[in-house]
Amino acid sequence: MGYVNTNKLNHLLTNWPNGTVTVSSWLKDQGYSNPLLSKYKKSSWMESLGHDANVRPNDKVNWTGGLYAIQEQLHLPIHAGGKTALQLHGYAHFLPIGKGVTVTLFGPTGVKLPSWFLQHDWQVKVHYTMTKIFPAGDLGLVRKEMGSFSIKVSSPERAMMEVLHLVPLKESYDEAKLLMEGLTTLRPTLVQDLLEECGSIKVKRLFMHLAEELNLPWAKKLDIKKVNFGKGKRVIRKGGHFDPKYNISIPGPRLEQSVPKEIV
Repeated sequence: MGYVNTNKLNHLLTNWPNGTVTVSSWLKDQGYSNPLLSKYKKSSWMESLGHDANVRPNDKVNWTGGLYAIQEQLHLPIHAGGKTALQLHGYAHFLPIGKGVTVTLFGPTGVKLPSWFLQHDWQVKVHYTMTKIFPAGDLGLVRKEMGSFSIKVSSPERAMMEVLHLVPLKESYDEAKLLMEGLTTLRPTLVQDLLEECGSIKVKRLFMHLAEELNLPWAKKLDIKKVNFGKGKRVIRKGGHFDPKYNISIPGPRLEQSVPKEIV
C-alpha cells in the first residue's frame, strides 16, 4: 500500500468514531475510490455491513451508530423520537430495554430509511414513521451524546407529542398517560412553540387534555389562545369519556353519544 493511501487510511481511521457506520457513497465524496475501499476491505481495515455501509472489524455497532451515518453522512432528516427519545433522556423507566425493544424513528413524508439500515439485524425492532406533524427544521430536536459520537433526537417536549401521534394505532393511551405524568419539568416556551407549529389537531388536543388532567405545573404557563385546535370532534376510543373543552373522546367510564370516528 502506497504512502498516499496509508495517509488516507490513517485519516479515515482517526476520524471514524467508534461504534458507527461509515457510508461508502460518503467516503467516495471524500476522495476514497472504489478500488481503494476494496483494498481496505481485503486488508481487513473495514468490512461491509450491507450495501453502501461499512463498519470497523470487531467494533460493536448498534442502531445509534447507524443513525449517526444517516444523519451526518447521508444528511437525511431522520431522528430518534417518541418513547425512544424519552428513554434516552432518562424518562420512561418502566419501558423494556435490550434485545427485542422497539426503537422509534421519525422522518418527513417521502424520506425513506436506507436499505442497509432496514436489512441489518440491530437486535431491536425498528419502527419508522414518516409524518408531517412538524414542519421541516430542528424545532424541538437536540443532540444526544452516545460516547464517541452524538445523534439528533427529540427533546422530551417533542417526543411526548410524537408518542401521542402514534396513539391509539401504535401506542396505547394508558401508557402515553403514564409517560406524560412523569414529565413535570417540560419547558413551557418550547411546548408553546411546538403546539403552535404542530400540524396534528389530535396531538394538540390530546396533549393539552392530559397536561390539564394531570395538573402539570408548566401547563399553566401556556397561552393556548395562540394554538389552533381546529374544529369538529376527535376520537381516541369510540364510546369513551368526552372532554368538551378540547372536543376529544378518550378512554374513560363516561360515554358520549354521536362522536364521529375521526382519530387524526
